[in-house]
Amino acid sequence: MANLQIAVLGAGSWGTALALVLADNNHQVNLWTHTEAQAEKINQTHMNDKYLPDTELPELIRAYSDVKEAVSSADMIVFAVPAKATREVAEKVNRVADKPAIVVHVSKGIEPDSHMRISEILEETLSPETMSNLVVLSGPSHAEEVVKRHPTTVTAASHQIEAAEKVQDAFMNQHFRVYTNNDVKGVEVGGALKNIIALAAGITDGLGYGDNAKAALITRGLAEIARLGTKMGANPLTFSGLTGVGDLIVTCTSVHSRNWRAGNMLGKGHKLDEVLDSMEMVVEGVRTTKAAFQLADKYEVSMPITTALYHVLFEGVHPKEAVDQLMARVKTHEMEDLVNILEDQDDKTGN
Repeated sequence: MANLQIAVLGAGSWGTALALVLADNNHQVNLWTHTEAQAEKINQTHMNDKYLPDTELPELIRAYSDVKEAVSSADMIVFAVPAKATREVAEKVNRVADKPAIVVHVSKGIEPDSHMRISEILEETLSPETMSNLVVLSGPSHAEEVVKRHPTTVTAASHQIEAAEKVQDAFMNQHFRVYTNNDVKGVEVGGALKNIIALAAGITDGLGYGDNAKAALITRGLAEIARLGTKMGANPLTFSGLTGVGDLIVTCTSVHSRNWRAGNMLGKGHKLDEVLDSMEMVVEGVRTTKAAFQLADKYEVSMPITTALYHVLFEGVHPKEAVDQLMARVKTHEMEDLVNILEDQDDKTGN
């Protein structure tokens, strides 16, 4: 693939890591940050110490604090800002972009109240003069490992498979493997909702529970994700892939996971405001829990883990009390979820 001019919007850990992957592939990368001081420091030191200390950035990465300069002549624009900032940054891009580009988003969240996925926010905000195609890049991938060039696999999903393949070509190398998928909805739902389960996993660890509890939580959490995702129109098979079970495992078990860390602090007795103030990066799972709780009601889907976490985060229920309530739920059959999902699929296909 020919070398591209690529704008990466968001100079946090993940945006910076992806910029490094693209520069490794000989693409010119304009890395945008909202602060001029951070842009100057990155350009002077070729490092982003605040988020990825001890990581030297290639010369092909240049930082900007002006959105227009960053996206000027870009062939591809990568949104790597927190989910809650997507709409605001997209509006800025729409005002200044000078040609249509493939837009890639790597954020994992659902907007509360509107219940919009990130791709829907971008489609609503960006004009055809700014966005030629939209691709979601997601999967089990911690920035701290990507910058060390440890093996990582992700998925590029788009309704236009040719666009997904162009993103695959731009990012893929011997360390960073990219698969393609056309189930945009499933990839986004899996990526967003796994943060909820990671928060809950951190809570169980913080309470001092062991591997049995975490294994149960991850397994039943995946069932919740698939239940809601399928009701929303996703392919249930997507949740058995990288952006489902793969992302769920890594986010629930790694010390790199900010959602797990936040949950761990909650389990140890810290208050939510205190936890969020102590984190240097956005904990997407908190906002997504509210959205998923609303979606569960909208689609009439049982999501006991999400509901329990909602009560902890927004209604002051003690984490141990929430876990006790989960364990005391009425008995059911383990395969009931699978049967319901399969029946939903049969209804949609007319079988």
